[in-house]
Order: sequence, then structure tokens, then C-alpha cells
Amino acid sequence: MRIGRRLALDPGTARIGVAVSDRDGILASPHEPLSASDPTQAMVALDEVITEVEPIEIIVGLPRSMDGSDGAAALKAREFAEELAGKVSIPVRLVDERLSTVQAQRGLHAQGRSMRQSRSMIDSAAAAVVLQHALDTERSSGHAPGEVCS
Repeated sequence: MRIGRRLALDPGTARIGVAVSDRDGILASPHEPLSASDPTQAMVALDEVITEVEPIEIIVGLPRSMDGSDGAAALKAREFAEELAGKVSIPVRLVDERLSTVQAQRGLHAQGRSMRQSRSMIDSAAAAVVLQHALDTERSSGHAPGEVCS
């Protein structure tokens, strides 16, 4: 397992969910989501998070269809990841995020939060689910998950 923090992003139209791992790559935690309403301001805010976290890589959730194909949302996530990869000096990886939002909603519901109460954090909770899956996959396989953007 590589040592260093990872940053995960779940890009959406209203918000960008953000999650961060610990230095040992064991636990993913949700971070405050970023507003996506102004793309330029979102990139500025994201740059601040990257500077704060100092990740060894960035993981972007890839919302594939249940059959594994890329729909419109996956294409937008790919565009986001490729744009980001062109602006940072660390690897950006796309990792399958099918059902991460459903799993995040269930987790928040189990904590006693209603859908209304959890709306602002659901994207970051989903990013944490994707990041935790990526960490667990790397720990069990010895290989970083997903595909690298160039």
C-alpha cells in the first residue's frame, strides 16, 4: 500500500463531493463539498483543497451505467477528470462509482439523517464511498484502482 493521502471527487452539476483519506490509506472521510455552480470558482476552491490536503493522487468517481457503459454523466466525469489532470502535477484516476450514492444515502439514513438533512453532504458521502472502495481494492490487490487520465 502506498503511503500518502488521497483526494476523491464526485463531480455533479450543483456540487462537487469531496473525500480525503488518512496518510496510511486506511480510512476515507467526507470533506466539505464544493459548489459547482461557477466552474471557474469551483476550480479555484478545488485548488485550495489540493494545496491543503497534498494528496498523492486524485480519484474521480465515474458514474457508469449498470451494464458498465458510459452514459452522459460518465462522459461529463471523464471531461472533468481530463481537465483536472491537465492542471495538476499528480495522477488523476477514474474509478467506477456505480451505486455509491445509494450506499451513501443508506449510511446517512442509518445515522438518523433524513434525505432533506443529508442533501448537502450526500455528494461528499458518495465520494467517501468511492474512495474507501479504491483504498480497499489497492490494499487487497496491491495495485492502484481505476484508469489514469492523461
